[in-house]
Amino acid sequence: MSDEFRPNIIGFACQWCAYQSADLAGTLKYEYPSTIKLIRVPCSGRVDSAFVLEALALGVDGVFVAGCPEAECHYRFGNRIAKIRTAMLRNILPEFGIESARLRFEHVSSSDAVKFVEFAKEFDKQIRKLGPTPLRGDKHE
Repeated sequence: MSDEFRPNIIGFACQWCAYQSADLAGTLKYEYPSTIKLIRVPCSGRVDSAFVLEALALGVDGVFVAGCPEAECHYRFGNRIAKIRTAMLRNILPEFGIESARLRFEHVSSSDAVKFVEFAKEFDKQIRKLGPTPLRGDKHE
């Protein structure tokens, strides 16, 4: 068994775009890190701040919220709400001893599997560089 840090990453993905792009990536046999666990949500705007904070408090190493491209939200402006909410959370995370880089928002089109895979790989790499969250009890999984 390797002692290499393997992050635990949660991604909240809007069912209309981001989740569809991840599904398309699978269909096309594009690989993205298995460290990422997706949670399908009706809209990125429905991702409450409490969901993100609870995930981080439970020891998740990184969280991202992925929604429809700018001006293409199926619910008009849910993705804009999610982007603003994520930015606000990133501003307060350091007050809890958590690096703001552990949280991201990304716009992803339903047909852009390549962008989803590139983002997933880059975010996984970023979290690996940060190491385990300070809130993680075991430090290794």
